[in-house]
Amino acid sequence: MLITDWTRQALPAMLDDLRAVVELETNSYDKAMLVKGLRAIRARVVGHLGTPDDEILHEGGQHGDVLELFYEGTAPGTILMLSHYDTVWPTGTLKSWPFTVVEGKATGPGVFDMKTGLVQSIWALRGLRELGLPHPSVRFLFNGDEEIGSPASREHIEAASEDALATLVFEASLDGALKTARKGVGLFNVSVTGVEAHAGLDPYAGANAIHALAELVTTLAGAGSRERGTTVNVGLISGGTGRNVTAGRATCGIDVRVTDPAEMGRIDDVFAGLHASDPRVTISATGEWNRPPMVQNAASQRLFKEAQGVATGFGWGLDQASVGGASDGNFVSALGRPVLDGMGAVGDGAHARHEHVLVEHIPERTALTMGLITALA
Repeated sequence: MLITDWTRQALPAMLDDLRAVVELETNSYDKAMLVKGLRAIRARVVGHLGTPDDEILHEGGQHGDVLELFYEGTAPGTILMLSHYDTVWPTGTLKSWPFTVVEGKATGPGVFDMKTGLVQSIWALRGLRELGLPHPSVRFLFNGDEEIGSPASREHIEAASEDALATLVFEASLDGALKTARKGVGLFNVSVTGVEAHAGLDPYAGANAIHALAELVTTLAGAGSRERGTTVNVGLISGGTGRNVTAGRATCGIDVRVTDPAEMGRIDDVFAGLHASDPRVTISATGEWNRPPMVQNAASQRLFKEAQGVATGFGWGLDQASVGGASDGNFVSALGRPVLDGMGAVGDGAHARHEHVLVEHIPERTALTMGLITALA
């Protein structure tokens, strides 16, 4: 039986799995639901693939735990399959937005980002086994903190990818294209401390922290560069205690995205050089680079060409794309290791109520994974 025939006939069962996984509400900040969800995902993997040859559970503390399941292959080497099981959707969202499949679209919280990809990864290994196709060993890594920057799982992702022939990330595709470049992300906060005073009785005695912060926001926004692929977004701002009080405190939260790793240093210098025109004001900048940029390293480009060849063999075209969002693939790419991202669903609406996947592409994307893994054997 051909790979594509097998994945097409497996689609109804894959949709059953997808429904079950989407109905596991796993918000990044709901530890109890993350624990419950990961247990259910493990049970589903074992149900399809049997008891793993090796298993490691890394406790995530306040964040989602990290589960590694290892299955021996029939060829040398190991493929790392990355999937996060957390979503941005608060627990209870499912009540007003249940999983449904209508007119070829499956929708529900987390269906596109990225529970369809997670299901596809499991079925890809099942298909290789049922068809008796040669394949390297497979290590699944499921983490529950990707949507908040992977604070607990980063070290485990980097360790697991060290000796892998390839790391495949089952984030959603960009209209079918694989993601071989992503922006790096920095998350920063700026706090301003001024001097409080009565805005009417003694207006010049105070140093207004909000006014000072407004100056800084202009400086920060101006640090973005379309030409360099750098964006600086001040997305949160707060401060003051009353209309008639010269504000003593003000803060803002900033999201920075960079395409070029060299831009990280330039932006660091911008934060270090922040100053206010009123010398009575003090400024504190905190934060860090959450993810380095994913750049098109030589190893990943060779891997993409392999995937493109597999797609051509199936009679499909396959493109690559650069996107502004970051993923766990950024960590692997920054170490110069072969990684392909966007192996997951075809659809749209990540983090939005119109989130959906196109059902007809689920067998195709699963077949692509199967073909690439057996090609790497």
